Amino acid sequence: MGLDANLSLEQSLRMRLARAETRRQFLRRSQAGLGAIALASLMGRDARAADASPAANVPRKPAKAKSVIYLHMSGGPPQQDLFDYKPLLNKHHMQPCPDELLKGQRFAFIKGHPKMLGTPYKFARRGESGQWMSELLPHTAGVIDEAAVVRSMITTEFNHAPAELFIFTGSPRNGGAAMGSWITYGLGSENQDLPGFVVMVSGGTDPTGGKALWSTGFLPSVFQGVQCRTVGDPVLYVGDPKGMTRADRRRTLDALDRLNQIEAEEHGDPETLTRISQYELAFRMQASVPDVMDVGMEPESIREEYGATPGAASFANNCLLARRLVERGVRYVQLFDWGWDCHGTGAGDDIVQHLPQKCKDVDRPIAALVRDLKRRGMLDETIVVWGGEFGRTSMNEARGGSTFLGRDHHPHCFTLWAAGGGFKPGAAVGATDELGNSIVQDPVPVHDLQATILHLLGLDPFTFRFPYQGLQQRLIGVEDGVRIRKDLLV
Repeated sequence: MGLDANLSLEQSLRMRLARAETRRQFLRRSQAGLGAIALASLMGRDARAADASPAANVPRKPAKAKSVIYLHMSGGPPQQDLFDYKPLLNKHHMQPCPDELLKGQRFAFIKGHPKMLGTPYKFARRGESGQWMSELLPHTAGVIDEAAVVRSMITTEFNHAPAELFIFTGSPRNGGAAMGSWITYGLGSENQDLPGFVVMVSGGTDPTGGKALWSTGFLPSVFQGVQCRTVGDPVLYVGDPKGMTRADRRRTLDALDRLNQIEAEEHGDPETLTRISQYELAFRMQASVPDVMDVGMEPESIREEYGATPGAASFANNCLLARRLVERGVRYVQLFDWGWDCHGTGAGDDIVQHLPQKCKDVDRPIAALVRDLKRRGMLDETIVVWGGEFGRTSMNEARGGSTFLGRDHHPHCFTLWAAGGGFKPGAAVGATDELGNSIVQDPVPVHDLQATILHLLGLDPFTFRFPYQGLQQRLIGVEDGVRIRKDLLV
């Protein structure tokens, strides 16, 4: 049936909705609408927050950074083989672990009395800052003077999914809002034709924490991370179906917009307005995303520097795309590279055969990204973070009697570095004991890292909050004791 003659589109839509509605549906809808309005009021959700613009009344301070590229090595890289040099650990290689290292400890897989595991890789001081690094990361060593290296990160979680959720949402449980969502909620996006928060995945699968790591949680869903791909359509379901022209899509969206406006007026649910924003962003992305996601548009010299190949699915491509996205105003880019869970159960996850290949996959593009940002004058305003969700044990796991070398999960210390955007170049913060088992100097909890990133972006981590479930939710949690780490900053 066509629209009623002599009536506006909105009037016709309202009449058709009214004709199709029974008395019972009307009463149920009215009651639900009143409930939704009351609930939205109690939860502090203003309909205006559904817009992709930054949240109103968020305290802001002068910022040193305006964007973040977070390079997450999903699985937990073994710090003893990359950044945390322990000669004494090498000396005690394959000797029984001291009893004091095992008392009161829980391990994910280690059973019985394990043996110590030294590194098979050579270490040397790299750069003018003299950072200890292994031979596995020669390209990253060339840019390490740009970074602040933290060898004393500590987390509360020793399993992958909770630890990743903790790093990226501030809580080890599902339901929290991702760091990228918090940041775009607080600052908005500089490009209205691109999402403010973009996610790309390499390594063959999603991170263990899944898509909850870029969920908007309790924040308006317009701030959710958008996953982009380098093979096929950059964003699933954004393209038009066969037979539909862009003009057809525009008319369809206009009709949906009117329907959603009616729904918003009658029910008062801010997520209805979010849906409008998402449809409109998807329409604009049809033209903007294919352009920005085409690494073939980069000069051959740049592609070679990164090791990027047009049309490939790789961490190298994702690093180059991260620079292209930030260059165009995307606020937060999250790269997940799966495969760093080096347990040593076989050749596919050991530190002798598997770890060198993982390092080779990421080493060159990471260094290229840092150099490229600096060359373009972007590093001063772009934070680049590298790390995992926790560390690895100084003991050999030997699960089921495996003869391959590998390390179990270890929450008590791990290494992370951050460059650009106000982080202190060449800084070395924190230290572990001589066996690399526990922190002996300047522990940096996960919430401290989150607070420091927000601070550099001009967001006050202590007052930046959102009311939900009776609490003033924050990325850094509701507890006191969190610190902005001035020892990491310029």
